Amino acid sequence: MDFLLPTIFSATVMGAVVTVLLNLLFKKRLEQITHDIKIQTEKIALIQKSQYTWKEQAIAELLGPMNIHLNRTERAFKKLKANDLYVEAKILKDSNEKIRDMLLLKSHFIPSGLTEDADKLVEHYDRYLEKFEEKRKRENPDLDTPFIFVGPDGFPFPKNSAKRFQEEYTTMWEKVYGIQNEPKN
Repeated sequence: MDFLLPTIFSATVMGAVVTVLLNLLFKKRLEQITHDIKIQTEKIALIQKSQYTWKEQAIAELLGPMNIHLNRTERAFKKLKANDLYVEAKILKDSNEKIRDMLLLKSHFIPSGLTEDADKLVEHYDRYLEKFEEKRKRENPDLDTPFIFVGPDGFPFPKNSAKRFQEEYTTMWEKVYGIQNEPKN
Protein backbone atom coordinates (compact mmCIF):
# COMPACT_ATOMS: atom_id res chain seq x y z
CA MET A 1 0.00 0.00 0.00
CA ASP A 2 2.91 2.30 0.51
CA PHE A 3 3.70 2.21 -3.16
CA LEU A 4 0.05 2.79 -4.18
CA LEU A 5 -0.21 6.27 -2.72
CA PRO A 6 2.87 7.65 -4.54
CA THR A 7 1.67 5.98 -7.78
CA ILE A 8 -1.76 7.55 -7.49
CA PHE A 9 -0.17 10.89 -6.64
CA SER A 10 2.22 10.57 -9.55
CA ALA A 11 -0.58 9.61 -11.94
CA THR A 12 -2.70 12.50 -10.72
CA VAL A 13 0.15 14.96 -11.16
CA MET A 14 0.93 13.59 -14.63
CA GLY A 15 -2.76 13.73 -15.54
CA ALA A 16 -2.93 17.32 -14.36
CA VAL A 17 0.20 18.21 -16.34
CA VAL A 18 -1.17 16.53 -19.48
CA THR A 19 -4.49 18.28 -18.95
CA VAL A 20 -2.77 21.67 -18.60
CA LEU A 21 -0.65 21.01 -21.71
CA LEU A 22 -3.67 19.88 -23.73
CA ASN A 23 -5.62 22.92 -22.55
CA LEU A 24 -2.77 25.19 -23.62
CA LEU A 25 -2.55 23.47 -27.03
CA PHE A 26 -6.31 23.61 -27.54
CA LYS A 27 -6.43 27.21 -26.35
CA LYS A 28 -3.64 28.16 -28.77
CA ARG A 29 -5.39 26.30 -31.60
CA LEU A 30 -8.74 27.92 -30.73
CA GLU A 31 -7.09 31.35 -30.73
CA GLN A 32 -5.56 30.61 -34.15
CA ILE A 33 -8.92 29.45 -35.55
CA THR A 34 -10.65 32.51 -34.09
CA HIS A 35 -8.00 34.78 -35.62
CA ASP A 36 -8.31 33.05 -39.04
CA ILE A 37 -12.11 33.40 -38.97
CA LYS A 38 -11.79 37.07 -38.07
CA ILE A 39 -9.37 37.68 -40.96
CA GLN A 40 -11.65 35.83 -43.43
CA THR A 41 -14.71 37.72 -42.19
CA GLU A 42 -12.89 41.04 -42.62
CA LYS A 43 -11.80 40.06 -46.16
CA ILE A 44 -15.36 39.11 -47.10
CA ALA A 45 -16.70 42.35 -45.61
CA LEU A 46 -14.10 44.38 -47.52
CA ILE A 47 -14.99 42.65 -50.80
CA GLN A 48 -18.71 43.19 -50.19
CA LYS A 49 -18.14 46.84 -49.31
CA SER A 50 -16.04 47.31 -52.44
CA GLN A 51 -18.73 45.68 -54.62
CA TYR A 52 -21.43 47.78 -52.98
CA THR A 53 -19.43 50.97 -53.49
CA TRP A 54 -18.80 50.07 -57.15
CA LYS A 55 -22.51 49.45 -57.69
CA GLU A 56 -23.43 52.77 -56.04
CA GLN A 57 -20.96 54.62 -58.24
CA ALA A 58 -22.07 52.74 -61.36
CA ILE A 59 -25.66 53.78 -60.63
CA ALA A 60 -24.76 57.40 -59.83
CA GLU A 61 -22.19 58.03 -62.55
CA LEU A 62 -23.26 55.85 -65.48
CA LEU A 63 -26.45 53.82 -65.30
CA GLY A 64 -28.69 56.45 -63.69
CA PRO A 65 -27.73 59.36 -65.95
CA MET A 66 -27.79 57.04 -68.96
CA ASN A 67 -31.29 55.88 -68.07
CA ILE A 68 -32.50 59.48 -67.86
CA HIS A 69 -30.96 60.37 -71.23
CA LEU A 70 -32.37 57.23 -72.89
CA ASN A 71 -35.82 58.13 -71.54
CA ARG A 72 -35.32 61.71 -72.70
CA THR A 73 -34.48 60.70 -76.27
CA GLU A 74 -37.34 58.20 -76.33
CA ARG A 75 -39.79 60.93 -75.31
CA ALA A 76 -38.27 63.31 -77.87
CA PHE A 77 -38.74 60.77 -80.65
CA LYS A 78 -42.34 60.26 -79.66
CA LYS A 79 -42.93 64.03 -79.81
CA LEU A 80 -40.82 64.55 -82.90
CA LYS A 81 -42.61 66.79 -85.33
CA ALA A 82 -41.62 67.30 -88.89
CA ASN A 83 -38.66 69.62 -89.22
CA ASP A 84 -38.36 70.31 -85.48
CA LEU A 85 -34.70 71.29 -85.52
CA TYR A 86 -34.77 72.30 -81.87
CA VAL A 87 -35.73 68.80 -80.71
CA GLU A 88 -33.10 67.30 -82.95
CA ALA A 89 -30.26 69.68 -82.16
CA LYS A 90 -30.92 70.34 -78.51
CA ILE A 91 -32.41 67.15 -77.14
CA LEU A 92 -31.41 64.26 -79.36
CA LYS A 93 -27.88 65.42 -80.12
CA ASP A 94 -27.27 66.53 -76.54
CA SER A 95 -28.43 63.25 -74.98
CA ASN A 96 -26.79 61.09 -77.65
CA GLU A 97 -23.50 62.86 -77.08
CA LYS A 98 -23.78 62.60 -73.30
CA ILE A 99 -24.58 58.88 -73.37
CA ARG A 100 -21.69 58.22 -75.74
CA ASP A 101 -19.29 60.26 -73.60
CA MET A 102 -20.41 58.56 -70.38
CA LEU A 103 -19.90 55.13 -71.91
CA LEU A 104 -16.40 56.11 -72.99
CA LEU A 105 -15.37 57.99 -69.85
CA LYS A 106 -17.05 55.72 -67.30
CA SER A 107 -16.39 52.40 -69.04
CA HIS A 108 -15.08 50.95 -65.76
CA PHE A 109 -18.69 51.10 -64.52
CA ILE A 110 -20.10 49.06 -67.41
CA PRO A 111 -21.26 45.69 -66.02
CA SER A 112 -19.34 42.90 -67.74
CA GLY A 113 -22.45 41.48 -69.39
CA LEU A 114 -23.14 44.80 -71.14
CA THR A 115 -19.82 45.51 -72.87
CA GLU A 116 -21.08 44.35 -76.27
CA ASP A 117 -24.21 46.48 -75.82
CA ALA A 118 -22.04 49.45 -74.88
CA ASP A 119 -19.99 48.94 -78.04
CA LYS A 120 -23.15 48.93 -80.17
CA LEU A 121 -24.43 52.12 -78.56
CA VAL A 122 -21.09 53.89 -78.92
CA GLU A 123 -20.86 52.84 -82.57
CA HIS A 124 -24.37 54.19 -83.26
CA TYR A 125 -23.75 57.46 -81.42
CA ASP A 126 -20.34 57.95 -83.06
CA ARG A 127 -21.90 57.63 -86.49
CA TYR A 128 -24.88 59.82 -85.54
CA LEU A 129 -22.65 62.58 -84.16
CA GLU A 130 -20.32 62.36 -87.15
CA LYS A 131 -23.25 62.73 -89.56
CA PHE A 132 -24.80 65.47 -87.40
CA GLU A 133 -21.54 67.40 -87.50
CA GLU A 134 -21.27 66.88 -91.24
CA LYS A 135 -24.86 67.91 -92.02
CA ARG A 136 -25.61 70.54 -89.41
CA LYS A 137 -22.35 72.38 -88.93
CA ARG A 138 -21.38 72.68 -92.59
CA GLU A 139 -24.83 73.51 -93.85
CA ASN A 140 -27.16 76.15 -92.60
CA PRO A 141 -30.17 73.98 -91.86
CA ASP A 142 -33.60 75.31 -92.51
CA LEU A 143 -37.02 73.79 -91.94
CA ASP A 144 -36.67 71.70 -95.11
CA THR A 145 -33.43 70.04 -93.99
CA PRO A 146 -34.14 66.39 -93.21
CA PHE A 147 -33.45 64.90 -89.81
CA ILE A 148 -30.30 62.96 -89.12
CA PHE A 149 -30.90 59.21 -89.10
CA VAL A 150 -28.03 56.75 -89.39
CA GLY A 151 -30.12 53.58 -89.46
CA PRO A 152 -30.29 53.61 -93.28
CA ASP A 153 -26.48 53.94 -93.30
CA GLY A 154 -26.17 50.61 -91.47
CA PHE A 155 -26.09 51.99 -87.92
CA PRO A 156 -29.62 51.57 -86.54
CA PHE A 157 -30.28 52.47 -82.94
CA PRO A 158 -29.61 49.31 -80.88
CA LYS A 159 -32.91 49.28 -78.97
CA ASN A 160 -32.17 45.96 -77.26
CA SER A 161 -28.83 47.27 -75.99
CA ALA A 162 -30.48 50.37 -74.56
CA LYS A 163 -33.17 48.21 -72.98
CA ARG A 164 -30.56 45.95 -71.34
CA PHE A 165 -28.80 48.99 -69.84
CA GLN A 166 -32.11 50.26 -68.47
CA GLU A 167 -32.96 46.83 -67.04
CA GLU A 168 -29.52 46.61 -65.42
CA TYR A 169 -30.05 50.04 -63.88
CA THR A 170 -33.36 48.95 -62.36
CA THR A 171 -31.99 45.61 -61.16
CA MET A 172 -28.87 47.13 -59.62
CA TRP A 173 -30.89 49.94 -58.01
CA GLU A 174 -33.16 47.41 -56.33
CA LYS A 175 -30.20 45.31 -55.11
CA VAL A 176 -28.29 48.27 -53.72
CA TYR A 177 -31.12 50.27 -52.22
CA GLY A 178 -33.67 47.52 -51.63
CA ILE A 179 -36.52 49.49 -53.14
CA GLN A 180 -38.23 49.38 -56.47
CA ASN A 181 -38.36 52.32 -58.85
CA GLU A 182 -41.70 53.50 -60.03
CA PRO A 183 -42.81 51.66 -63.17
CA LYS A 184 -42.31 53.43 -66.48
CA ASN A 185 -45.47 54.72 -68.13
